[in-house]
Amino acid sequence: MNIVFCTTCKDRTEHLRQTLPRNLDDNPGSKFLVLDYGGDGDLLAYLRDEMARYVEAGRLVVYSYRGANRFHMAHAKNMAHRCGMREGADILVTMDADNLAGCGFESYIRQKFTVGRDLSFMCPDFEAVFRLIPTERTRADPTRLGRGFSGRLAIRAADFLKMGGYNEVFDTWRGEDIDLIARLDRVGLARRHIDDCYLNAVPHSTAVRFKEYPHARQYENNAIYTETRKATDTVVNNGVFGCGTVYRNFSDAPIDILPVPTRVFGIGFQRTATTSLHEAFGILGMDSAHWLSGDWALAIWREMHRWGKSHTLERHYALCDNPIPLLYRELDKAYPGSRFVLTVREPGAWVRSVERLWSYEHNPQRWTWDVDRFSHRVHAITYGQSTFDADVFLKRYLRHNAEAKEYFAGRDDFLLLDPGEDDGWDRLCGFLGSPVPDVPFPRAHQSGT
Repeated sequence: MNIVFCTTCKDRTEHLRQTLPRNLDDNPGSKFLVLDYGGDGDLLAYLRDEMARYVEAGRLVVYSYRGANRFHMAHAKNMAHRCGMREGADILVTMDADNLAGCGFESYIRQKFTVGRDLSFMCPDFEAVFRLIPTERTRADPTRLGRGFSGRLAIRAADFLKMGGYNEVFDTWRGEDIDLIARLDRVGLARRHIDDCYLNAVPHSTAVRFKEYPHARQYENNAIYTETRKATDTVVNNGVFGCGTVYRNFSDAPIDILPVPTRVFGIGFQRTATTSLHEAFGILGMDSAHWLSGDWALAIWREMHRWGKSHTLERHYALCDNPIPLLYRELDKAYPGSRFVLTVREPGAWVRSVERLWSYEHNPQRWTWDVDRFSHRVHAITYGQSTFDADVFLKRYLRHNAEAKEYFAGRDDFLLLDPGEDDGWDRLCGFLGSPVPDVPFPRAHQSGT
């Protein structure tokens, strides 16, 4: 499990001098990443001259972004985290420049995410934030925390990608962290609280915070928390987050952080290599889902029709098989910036395969359709009937393919893929902007079914 601690800052070298060496020494099994977001050069000089041994050892990686006119909080954090994903992060940890991680924080994080396999993210206990921050009356109480720790977040990189990162409408210090956590909660991803002993920061006044945007002082109150919690947003930025040109480890070689798909949808009918496509998505590192259960599929169907989006769907990044092919128009509207893959196969072979799929003799899972709540219903929605009829099914299959191709005509976010005929990896990876894996393209159900 690779943990990357991500820090972005502009002209806060003095804070980093106090925190970075200590954090590195206290957590020797992780990589630390610092993004210099348009600073005056002092930070890069410090990192190059005084932190060279950590850079040379691969413990510290330095990125710089030269395109900033001012500090844009959410974009800066997104860019640092996108760089962290380039460095192979499984877990991304947000660390402000003034944050002290604490000895063994990496082991604590690793243990929590290993034991909690469904755990998505960890954050401070925000219900207790204002109780923990000292007031004038309680400042001498050693059990109380100093301010500056509330931006701490540990999150699976896959889940950060699903949510579209921090919402870049937050261009100042203004609760971008509260917003991301609220969106993760709305989707139903599991969280835990970070123990207070790991929530320490270098004391400083709010003057540093508001140096770049003094008008943000208006958000220094509880109203932003209330407003954010009342919102309904979940996935944001439409795949365009943290983008821009960066430079790694003091090099002048540019690296472009490009947009990514908001979601990837396989919209081919069943028995068009949807299982192979699902497995290919997984090999490419995507959290992919393929008919997890009738109840799961029914939840997506209902949520899309009731609310125009689906929290059940949003827990995954790539999806195919029913009911996804029936919803491509709605999904295109609900999740702009997504990519769509229409898998097809020779019509005669498709009909023969579907006939076997409907057969109790050839399909050992056929009986499950009779007991779950959605299989027969989705087949009736798709074909107008739930019993197999070669002519009816074939006409519907051909119509679906024709309608999908017409709907996406002239668009570069649509791929027509015949895994039986095409070189699957080259076309799919070219379409998604992913490197081609050094393994064969998956070929599920090659027994004739």
